[in-house]
Amino acid sequence: MSEGRSESDASPGDLRARLRGSMTREYASWERSQTNESTSNSFRTNAAPSAPPRTERSSLDITTRLRGRLVDELTRTGRLEASDDEIVELVQDFVERVLDEEDLALNDLERSRLVETLSEEALGIGPLAPLMADPAVTDILVNGSDRVYVERGGRLESTSIAFQDEDHLVRVIERIAARANRRIDTAQPMADLRLPDGSRVNATLPPVSPDGPTLSIRRFGRHRIRATELERTGAMSTSMRAFLHSAVEHRQCVLVSGGTGAGKSTLLGALAESIPLTERIVTIEDTLELQLDQEHVVRLETRPPNVENAGTITQRELVVNALRMRPDRIILGEVRAGEALDMLQAMNTGHEGSLSTIHANSPRDALARLETLVLMAGVELPSRAIREQVVSALDLLVHVDRGQDGRRRITRVAEITGLEGDVPLLQDIYRFDTLRFHEGRLEGSHVATGIVPRCADKIRARGAEVPMAWFRRDAEAADRG
Repeated sequence: MSEGRSESDASPGDLRARLRGSMTREYASWERSQTNESTSNSFRTNAAPSAPPRTERSSLDITTRLRGRLVDELTRTGRLEASDDEIVELVQDFVERVLDEEDLALNDLERSRLVETLSEEALGIGPLAPLMADPAVTDILVNGSDRVYVERGGRLESTSIAFQDEDHLVRVIERIAARANRRIDTAQPMADLRLPDGSRVNATLPPVSPDGPTLSIRRFGRHRIRATELERTGAMSTSMRAFLHSAVEHRQCVLVSGGTGAGKSTLLGALAESIPLTERIVTIEDTLELQLDQEHVVRLETRPPNVENAGTITQRELVVNALRMRPDRIILGEVRAGEALDMLQAMNTGHEGSLSTIHANSPRDALARLETLVLMAGVELPSRAIREQVVSALDLLVHVDRGQDGRRRITRVAEITGLEGDVPLLQDIYRFDTLRFHEGRLEGSHVATGIVPRCADKIRARGAEVPMAWFRRDAEAADRG
């Protein structure tokens, strides 16, 4: 009895820490067993165990009954916005009260497990908790109540994790939306959300997804990936890292391009390492992802419409506002609409050294898409005028790609050198040469093209050294050796 008393009297912080540890241990145990035989897990696998013990069935029945009741009570009392520790404390009180009121026979261990399970549910992620505790998982993709996939090491794989039914999945989605002060239902069946740890969430409900509810979670690791780590893993070469850091430090404007999940934001953060600590940085993002070393940083984030479909704050509004905040650098997490025009104007009017990313399949495609996004600003400009703005504003294009082996690497670093007629001119400074695909691994190397970029003179004009060895092919060969 004293053991049960100590567990129930534990502080919310202690229980929350124990909850995180238990989720990690449960996940490791589940990966080894891939069965449904342990009642300590907060999820159910597809295959039900044959003839489960009576205590297991009763505990599961009680959990199922209390799950919906708990969420209803949190909603009714207006505690959806409470902190994690407060919610854990509320769950403890709720379990003790309901078990006493209904005279349900659970021993101390079962009560403790019930509190942990309902706490995971109340905190919004339910049976996905073990996946969220796994640092190797970068994406969690739920295609239905019994189809959950993850991405590990750049590759998709299925899991045995399942929700009880579609209603269970919908409750988890609604809980995530409520914590983000958003609404998702049949009238508004789509939502872009954010978890407290910064992970991006997209959810859909029927009739938009006729096969059932879907949930997509893009996780962002708490560990900051630095440029030296990217170099060590083969994402860039030593000469490439030194040149790009020098270019960013000495106020060259850089646009990072790549596909979805290619590592654009990670590279953007690695490049921003070289911004001097004395400069004021304003970041603008749809979802806060960037982690910067500098202290003088102002972070701005867009705001989606509220339940009344009002109150939207767009990236374009934030870019215009940032110009009034006396920034030395503006970092735009991703340019995707009319803010492209304001970004180019900022780069051309004293905000040199600004950085951004864009979805594109190559540096050439990035310029074409940037021109299209400028037109989305609603200002009728001739194509040549837009291209002149682009050529004047940008210095370097860095393209990142996720290869067949799932590894992310820089494949091209190109400099914009001007216009020839109406066509922007690009010259490659570095590229990744593929040799072969062997035993599930893409083999190749980063090489310098031998071209010395024109921006090298701008960097030297600021008093920095630009060794010619950075741009020699034999220097890249030495890096590989």
